[in-house]
Formats: sequence, structure tokens, C-alpha cells
Amino acid sequence: MNDIKQYLPGLALCAAVTLAATALGHAEALLLGRAWLEPLVLAILLGSLLRTARPLPAATAPGIHLGAKTLLEVAVLLLGATVDAHALARPALAAGIAGSVLVAIAFSYAVCRALRLPHRLALLIACGNSICGNSAIAAVAPVIDAEGGEVAASIAFTAVLGVAVVLLLPPLGRLLGQTPLQYGVFAGMTVYAVPQVLAAAGPVSATSLQAGTVVKLLRVLMLGPVVLLLSLAGRGGRRVPLAHMVPWFIVGFLALMAARSAGLLPAHVIAAAHGTAGWLTAMSMAALGLGVDARAVLRAGARVSAAVIVSLAGLAAISLALIRLLGV
Repeated sequence: MNDIKQYLPGLALCAAVTLAATALGHAEALLLGRAWLEPLVLAILLGSLLRTARPLPAATAPGIHLGAKTLLEVAVLLLGATVDAHALARPALAAGIAGSVLVAIAFSYAVCRALRLPHRLALLIACGNSICGNSAIAAVAPVIDAEGGEVAASIAFTAVLGVAVVLLLPPLGRLLGQTPLQYGVFAGMTVYAVPQVLAAAGPVSATSLQAGTVVKLLRVLMLGPVVLLLSLAGRGGRRVPLAHMVPWFIVGFLALMAARSAGLLPAHVIAAAHGTAGWLTAMSMAALGLGVDARAVLRAGARVSAAVIVSLAGLAAISLALIRLLGV
């Protein structure tokens, strides 16, 4: 019981920050028509502001650490219940997206290293840009032992650009003369989060929305293999048990995805997994923020911002090349 009690102060603080972020998100939607900054982003920003404003009590440290690691891993596991592999069974498109994601990760990582960003931060930005934004950063972070400041920096800039992409993508699609199908693929390949795909593609046409959603889910599905590869790469040439090479939460993610695809999960279980994953992710983002002094993040701001912008431009170019290659 004492072991559990030591986590309560920190978890309570994380929950309070998460509730405040959720309330601010609802307020944004009511006042501005949509939440321009998602609760995930608000949670890490509020946590960081609180951490920067004053030192936190020592009693909150164990719970904050648990929230930043274990809760995050459980959230990634539960996301598997929301992915149906049958909806993604398009071999040519799937192969093209898989290849594009890997090329985008390599390009983005090279850009980050050229700008002299640390290895782990470069990996976080590369995976966040190339796969699914905050969710990819959240999944990759525990595998590469990323520090809270690195996660906070990558998420902060990725989140801001995510909003910009949603606003700029529709006029860019019109400027390029894209068909609704082409624009849907373009949106699905470049927008970070699934809700942002809905916002960017929905107003254009139903075809754009459907294509964008499928492409986005195919990108999200790359998260498992990429995280697995990073886990294996981190082991060097040593022989280790498979259980140690493959993160337990990725195994759980794949198992739940298989169960969902086989029709073994009732609708209410899927809905509960989706909601719980969202809440746990927000809690973990609050925990990450509470462990970061914002002034340390700002010191690396210019280079991180440049890296994310150039990486995003590269991803857009790769997406356009894929559309041409597949003859969409």
C-alpha cells in the first residue's frame, strides 16, 4: 500500500493539469469554433509552465515519473484496439506509404543532425513528422530513453506546425490543381494527427475525407514496425532475449489490433480503449511537462523549429512524388 501511496501526489497533480487542459480545449472550441491547441499540447504546456513558475514538491516526483513512462506505454498499447487492419489492406498504396515514411524519417533525421540537434531529439522529430505527430513521439520516446525536455521540445513545435498545416493545406491543394482523391492522399500523408486530417480533408469533399483517413491510418500503422526497428537498433550486436528486444506495449498494440481486425472486440470495448488511451496520453503529456523547465526548451527553440519546418517541407515533397508515382 505504501508503494502505491508514493505515486498518488504526482498522479493527482498530473490529473489536475490534464483536467485544466481539457477544460481549456472545450473553451477554445466554444469560443473559436475549434480547438486550435489540442488538450495533449495544452497539458504539456500547462505542466511546463507550472514547473517553470515554481519548484514542485519532492513528493510528486515518483508519480510524475510513472505518468511520463508507464502511463504512456499503456496508452500506446490501448491504441491497438482502435486500428482495423482490414481497412488498410491496399497493397500498392500501403507499400508506397511504408517506403515514403522510411524515406521521410531518414531525410528528417539527416536535417536534424545537420542542424546539430542531439541524436534522440532528431529521432523524435523525424518520427513525429513522418508518422503521426504527438502519438509517434510519445511511442518512440520510451524506446530510445528520450528525456522530458527532448519530448517537450519536439511535441511543442510539431503541434504548432500541425495547426498551420491544417490551415494551409486546402489552399495549397487548390493551387496545385489536385483532384479530391489526390488531395485526400496528400492530406493523409502530410497532416500529423487523425483529427487534423478530418479538419483538413473534410471540408473539401467526401472522397478527400475517405482517402485522407485511410492514408493516415496506414501511416499510423507504420508506428509499430518503426518502434520495433528502433528497439532492435538500440541493442547493437549483443544477443538478448526477444522479450527484451520488443517493447511489451508494442506487442500489446499488435495483439489488440489483431483482435480488433478479427472482430473479437465489441464496439463498447473499442470505444473504451480509445477514450482511455486518450486520457492516459494526456496524463503522460502533463507528466512530461511537469518534468521540464520551459527555459531549457526555449534555448533549443530556433534549431528545433528550423528542423521541423524543413522536415515538413520534405515530407510534402515526398508525398507529391508518391501521388505521381502511383498515378493517383
